[in-house]
Amino acid sequence: MRKNDTVARKEHEVIRQGVGYYDFTHSVMEVSGKGAPAFLDKMFVNNIGTSKIGQAVYTTMLNESGIIIDDVIIFRLEDELFWVSTLYIDEMFKWFDNYKSDFDVNLKNITDDWTMYAVQGPKSAAVLNDLLKNKVDDMAFLTIEDNEVDGTPVKIARSGYTGELGYELYCKSDIKKEIEEKLVEKGKAYDMMNITTDVIVTSLPREAGYVLMSDIAGTNPIEAGYGWTIRWAKDDFIGKAALEKVKDQKPARSLIGFTVADDAAEIEPGTAVMKDGAEVGKVTMFTYGFTVEKNIGFALIENDKAAIGDKATIGDYEAELSDRVFYASRSAE
Repeated sequence: MRKNDTVARKEHEVIRQGVGYYDFTHSVMEVSGKGAPAFLDKMFVNNIGTSKIGQAVYTTMLNESGIIIDDVIIFRLEDELFWVSTLYIDEMFKWFDNYKSDFDVNLKNITDDWTMYAVQGPKSAAVLNDLLKNKVDDMAFLTIEDNEVDGTPVKIARSGYTGELGYELYCKSDIKKEIEEKLVEKGKAYDMMNITTDVIVTSLPREAGYVLMSDIAGTNPIEAGYGWTIRWAKDDFIGKAALEKVKDQKPARSLIGFTVADDAAEIEPGTAVMKDGAEVGKVTMFTYGFTVEKNIGFALIENDKAAIGDKATIGDYEAELSDRVFYASRSAE
């Protein structure tokens, strides 16, 4: 049983109660040029062009039908310089190529140039304060700043994918070993652990309600619970017309959570969610939550057939439909 995985549990608890770090490097596209703000506003649903320097924005990229094809964090480093953090950079380049001709914009894959270490947990700020030239205590959530490690320039983002207080340290890849060694040295005083298991994409983010593209593929932002990221007042963005119809008609589906009391349960993505003998949705993910001490999952359900609070059957197990946020740290944001 996943519940009895002592290594995963220990690493999960270190992030929840102390501090852990791991290489969490994503692909990064650099978008620059006079047309960069307008171009990114065209490609994404959130406001990018009006974001402030040093601000990070969570947003989704849609096709013309309003369906999510990527969810990303975009950092504004200068007036005409942005970083787009994604797991699907090749697909993003192809999609951007369809629209960039109308804009004065340059696209560059800088993934190999930068390494990102996630430093996460209640003691993460203390570790970084000991490591960096400038303290991080006053950094607002979803911001990025220049900093230094013994005179070496780095960038620090107040962000993370664990549901805890956390930061992301960006350094040039050719010095990543030196930076990691110094990070580890400063972390010893706080019993910082190098996280090696999959808790960084399973139990930690899932307890906090965070999604992967495997959860939201084929949905629109309203169905996925990200309607708050849509800036309807923008003149235009790809998929806006389709989304306006969804808003007017109300979404047919919702991505919600569920719990299963049987500790030994094993449920695969794609498993049907059944209620009163009828299929009402499908599972997108299932894992054990070591903080909430129960099996948890996400499911995309049809709104006219099921709702939060309903009992359901998933595979061989009884389940209860719920909000998809199972745990919320007061210090995460």
